Amino acid sequence: MGTALVGGAIRAGAVAVADVTGVDPQPAARDHFADTTGAAAATEISALAGSDVILLCTKPHDVAAALKEAAACAQKPVLVISIAAGITLAALEAAAGGMRVIRAMPNTPALVGMGAAAYCLGSTATRDDAATAARLLGAVGLAVEVPERLMDAVTGLSGSGPAYVYLVIEALADGGVRSGLPRADALKLAAQTVLGAASMVMETGEHPAVLKDMVTSPGGTTIAGLAELERHGLRAALIDAVTAATRRAAELGK
Repeated sequence: MGTALVGGAIRAGAVAVADVTGVDPQPAARDHFADTTGAAAATEISALAGSDVILLCTKPHDVAAALKEAAACAQKPVLVISIAAGITLAALEAAAGGMRVIRAMPNTPALVGMGAAAYCLGSTATRDDAATAARLLGAVGLAVEVPERLMDAVTGLSGSGPAYVYLVIEALADGGVRSGLPRADALKLAAQTVLGAASMVMETGEHPAVLKDMVTSPGGTTIAGLAELERHGLRAALIDAVTAATRRAAELGK
């Protein structure tokens, strides 16, 4: 995810490749970062000593140690943007040694420049810091600022949401196969249909219900399919999925 975000920011011109250094103790990860982004890569956090911004992409259990090491070698005021799931602003600030922090939650479609991310500001982060986060996260999709109390809901919706949509795409393709379509064609048609429908919501600004009604003619095929979805509780299942994932995110943050 860190490689995707940095690569997107470089491509969008939000940051110059010469100003970027990636750090990872694993040789394969360092090589992948350097090959993908064109930026330098190092083994030790001390390589970031002169940085203005640190994008923290460690596993949650490594966050505190990484922040303490970064704070110890910082040569000037630093902004840390953390994408570690479940780690609160309070926990980040406790380990950050005075560095300003922002907590963010991107999602995996950032890998193809179609991400959805939210972020919230720590107690000492500035509006300029918020603009930096917006530029970085927005370089690979949508970025919105929210209060921290909503970050678990973001995790349950857009953080986990791609998995729900993949399941929908798979099920739609299965329905096509059941009705006689070759698997490859069914999968392409299902994926493109989801992509097109999402684009209609974003580009028209219309409520999904309005767009749904535009497709649904009286006594037609679409209303027959919609009736089956309602009968099987698709709407309630998706609402419950987001709610369950939000609850689990809150548990992980404790």
